[in-house]
Amino acid sequence: MDKIFVQGMEFYGYHGAFPEENKLGQRFFADVTLEMDTREAGENDDLNKTVNYAEVYEAAKEVLEGEPVKLVETLTARLANILLERFQIIDACVVKVTKPDPPIPGHYDSVAVEIRREQKGG
Repeated sequence: MDKIFVQGMEFYGYHGAFPEENKLGQRFFADVTLEMDTREAGENDDLNKTVNYAEVYEAAKEVLEGEPVKLVETLTARLANILLERFQIIDACVVKVTKPDPPIPGHYDSVAVEIRREQKGG
C-alpha cells in the first residue's frame, strides 16, 4: 500500500485534564500517514485522484484547535475519524498527536498517542 505523510503540523489548543490547560492552552503536534493507492494520481498528475495536503491540514486544525477535550486519545481518534470520513479514497490512516511539555512533575519531553484506523468495511 502506498503512503502519504503529512508531518509536523503545529496547533494551539485548550485540551487537558487540568483547568489550567483549558484556560492557558498549549501547543499540539500532529503527524498523519494516509494509506491508499496513489498509482492513478501519479501516472496522470491528477490532484483529484489523491488527497489534497492542505485539506488534511485543515482537518487537523479543526480538531486540534477545536472543542476542548481532556485526553490526547480523544483528539487522536477524532482526527482519524474525520480523515476517514472526508477522504473516502484512503484505505487507512495512522494519526499521531503529540503534547509537548505536559504538566507532569519531573522532566518529560512530550506525551503522544498514535492510532491506526481503517475504513469501515475495508
